[in-house]
Amino acid sequence: MFSYYPHYDTVATGLTLAIEIIGTLAFALTGIVVAARKRLDIVGVAMVCGLSAFGGGTLRDILLDRRPFFWVEHHQWLWIILGLCVIAMIFLKTKHIELTEKMIQVPDALGLALFTISGTEIALISGSPLLIAVLMGVMTAIFGGVLRDIACNEIPQAFTDHRPYAVIAFIGSWLYIAMANWISNEWLPTLIAFSTIVILRLLAIKFNVVIPSWMRK
Repeated sequence: MFSYYPHYDTVATGLTLAIEIIGTLAFALTGIVVAARKRLDIVGVAMVCGLSAFGGGTLRDILLDRRPFFWVEHHQWLWIILGLCVIAMIFLKTKHIELTEKMIQVPDALGLALFTISGTEIALISGSPLLIAVLMGVMTAIFGGVLRDIACNEIPQAFTDHRPYAVIAFIGSWLYIAMANWISNEWLPTLIAFSTIVILRLLAIKFNVVIPSWMRK
């Protein structure tokens, strides 16, 4: 019989919160870089940053009927994100840093891993079936980036660069569930799944691994 976390009795664990916070910061950075590349003003940067940071978790919480949302319960993070936007814009302008796609690859890989794990864990603790929990992990991980790109008038990169993104989140989520069931330690399954997702994503970028796309005749 496949079981999950018999030693957990609440959703709000310290580990889940830490993962959610670090993942939020990682995706917030990608939002800032993408918005800055589009030369948006501070309002636009803040909106894109917020969508990137909170979009996936908000969708997950809506589908799981989970309240309050992360950014409502921990509203101080809204101020942190706004402050991060202002500081980042000043820094990028004064240092004249060239904004490239490569700048978001590492934080994006970190956010992908962290939000996959947190989304999966929260769904499992709420009593969702395994497949639903995996899909929640994938949606948590990719939907913020999808909203970010749509707000910047681009087709979401997760759907167009053909390098495995959602597929890696899907694999990582199942790995996390398996490790959490077999290993009683709270941190080890997270570390294994996190490392696997980040490494797979960066390797896919480095070696230009692609998944099949629609072929025209």
